[in-house]
This record gives sequence, C-alpha cells and structure tokens, in this order.
Amino acid sequence: MLNPEPPWDTVAGMAPPRRPPGQLRHTRRRNRSRRRARRVALLVLVGAALVVTGFLTAFGSAEEPGLTAGPGTAARLLPAGPPKPQVIAVASSIELQLPISQSQLTAVGFHPSGAGGLALEPFGRQANEGILARLANRLFGGGGGGLPYVQLGGGGSGPSTGAVDVGALAGTDVYSPVAGTVLGIRDYVLNGKTYGARIELQPAGEPALVVSLTRLRPDPALTVGSALEAGTSKVGTLIDFSTVERQSLARFTHDAGNHVTLEVHAASTLALDQ
Repeated sequence: MLNPEPPWDTVAGMAPPRRPPGQLRHTRRRNRSRRRARRVALLVLVGAALVVTGFLTAFGSAEEPGLTAGPGTAARLLPAGPPKPQVIAVASSIELQLPISQSQLTAVGFHPSGAGGLALEPFGRQANEGILARLANRLFGGGGGGLPYVQLGGGGSGPSTGAVDVGALAGTDVYSPVAGTVLGIRDYVLNGKTYGARIELQPAGEPALVVSLTRLRPDPALTVGSALEAGTSKVGTLIDFSTVERQSLARFTHDAGNHVTLEVHAASTLALDQ
C-alpha cells in the first residue's frame, strides 16, 4: 500500500511556512479596519453628493437673488390700479398690506428703523438669508410663504426689521397699507431739504399706534382726517430719490431702487418727535 503524499511543496521539497498566530490576528484586524474605512468613505461621498444636490436644488446658482416681480420695466410704467390684498408684515396686532400693485413691485426689503420704531415681523421668505439657513429650510421645511424679501443693512438705532421698503418705479401709485384715518401730513426732510411728505396713519381700532409712510408725494385729495381702506385708498406716488442718495434696494431691483418706506411707532413716542 502506497503512503499518501506528504503535505509539503513537492517542488521546493519543503512544507509551506505557517504564520504565527499573533501575526494572523493582526492581519485580520488590519483587513477589518480597511473595510470599515472604505465603508465610511463611501458614506461620506454619498452624504456629500446629497448635500451638493440639495444645495443646487435650493439655490440654483450662486448669483445674488434678483427679486424683480411682475413683467418688465415697460409694463411697470403702465397704470396698474390697487394691489390685491397681501400681507407683507405684522406689528403688534396690525397687518401691513402691500401698498403697491404686485405688477409694479420690484422688491421688498427690511432694515433698521429710527428711534421708536417697532419691530416688524416679515410675512414671507428671506431671499438673502445665510447658506446654512437656506439649505435647512429647503431640506427640512420652513421659511414661510408670502412675498420673498431681503434683509438690508442700515445705521438705524431701532430693531433690524423696524422699517420695510417696498420698491417700484418713481411715479408709481401708493395705497394705504391699513384701514384707518390720516393723522398727519408733514414734510419729509433729508439732509436739510424737503422731499415729499411723511404721511401718518391712525390704524382702525389701534389708537396707541401710528403707521408712517415716507418718500412719496401725497395725493392732492388727501387731508388730515381722511378715511382710508387698506389696499384701495390711494395716498400718493413715489418720488425719485436716485439723485439724492444711493438706495440699498437697488442691489436687488436692477434699477434705482426707489421705494416707499413703512414704519410703525407708538403714538406717544411719535408725538415727542414732532
């Protein structure tokens, strides 16, 4: 009977070397570590791809957002009539309606107000918020509905949303943002010169608050005590300020950035300013 062939390398004539047990365990751990590292790298790549996809979906491009609403400039020169009812901000219990027709609107921007201005709560989506906030709103919801708006800088001493600029071309009709009565019509003075008027409105049912509008020429039919309806009563027309100052809203409107400015004050503090 033939003996079985011995378990060694017949070519070399010797048995293959065996790895020490410790080295074998080390090799297995190293292989497991490499596999884990590959899985982690794969997860990171997948996560990065999802973030980039969400980023591109949320923002489209890296350009500064243009907020021009409605048709082109030529169409905005045509009379448009009153705006459709649309809230742009809330202050206390007052809802500020859009004072300019949607077809004439170029942009809406919030900025700090002067002393005594109350903080306005924007009703809409901030178009120039930070990248992380925009991505979070896109992925997880938030940001609200309504008109898009921008947060503007400014040197006012009041809250960062104490005033709202509603943009349109010079000569555009402006309508009352609240129902109420005309409390006062005063000169609007800038750098020692008068430019149009400051129109102060007493909101219906809110005797402690005053809504002011500036940068407009008052309507000839407007007098102190006139009754107003929100969005339908004309109060004036926009004045061209492009030769007076560089307007912050122009960064987002692709024109001179002319606008009407709305603020809400406590009646007591406004009386002290007169």
